[in-house]
Amino acid sequence: MKKIAIVLICAGVLSCSKDEDVSVPLPVNNQPTQAEVPVKEAEPEIIDVNFEIPEAPEGMKWEIVPKLTDEFNSGFDTDKWFKPLWNYGVPVQMVAQNSGVSDGNLWIKATLDNANAEGRWFRTSRVQSRTQISYPMYTESKIKTAHISAYNTFWLNNGNSDDRDEIDIIENNSKPSCNCQPDFPWQMNSQYFQVNSAASPKVVRNHGNFDNRKLSEDNPLKGVRWNEQYHTFGVWWKDSRNAQFYLNGEKAGSVVFGEQRSDNDPFIEGRDFTRNLNIIWDLWTFDAPWLGGLPLKSDLGNNAINTMKVDWIHTYKLIEE
Repeated sequence: MKKIAIVLICAGVLSCSKDEDVSVPLPVNNQPTQAEVPVKEAEPEIIDVNFEIPEAPEGMKWEIVPKLTDEFNSGFDTDKWFKPLWNYGVPVQMVAQNSGVSDGNLWIKATLDNANAEGRWFRTSRVQSRTQISYPMYTESKIKTAHISAYNTFWLNNGNSDDRDEIDIIENNSKPSCNCQPDFPWQMNSQYFQVNSAASPKVVRNHGNFDNRKLSEDNPLKGVRWNEQYHTFGVWWKDSRNAQFYLNGEKAGSVVFGEQRSDNDPFIEGRDFTRNLNIIWDLWTFDAPWLGGLPLKSDLGNNAINTMKVDWIHTYKLIEE
């Protein structure tokens, strides 16, 4: 994959010089207290980069999937997207008004609700595709994370906590609060889950994480934190056994469905990915080290850092030439 365009733009007045299955997390009572009023951070110059998609295999070509492709320049397209508002555990509360489309971005915002009787003070949202897709396919999305201790996600899923196929392209946290995830501002957290209540083991999963400081030296986004610029995240779901992740035009981690995350766990035969999957974005948090800890409540009132932004999504199917 090759970079095909790089544009530097001055911003503002500056000069141009999961190690657990989290489908049903338990409620928690440990909530951070209000901190001092945050100071708005100066924005860096924008690095606007476009990349080529992966080269198609011989005799094949990529064909765009319009129902799973959007530049977000014409409002929220209800024919393509909807807002399923099922909750994660406390303190998350999913609400429709915390996501939308404006200024050429799909956005998901985290705000504070101290009055919630259930302790769900982290108000946020989720956006999901109406259309499902299966392999062989490639999807990529250009995303800038909210700079709070929360997972900014881009993923594929079909199912529930007891039965599902799931490919997590990213679960990224640029500002972990736990003092236990020093690599998170650069670590692309990618993985797969398969949960089958009728099988043993019930859960099969493995990571395909990648550190963006390992990108090639000439990549302008090498070592740039997730909140500082828009990054392009993708996955080539090749077949029922293999998925290759991409970051900023380069191969990142990969997963083989059936491989377990522990070297001591055996390969599980027959755990192929065969379901059609939906595409999803959401923003959520939980009081656990594997996520990075809960955000400061004061961060949720800072509109400069509390919003995940999606510039676009492009999705393709492989077809014969």
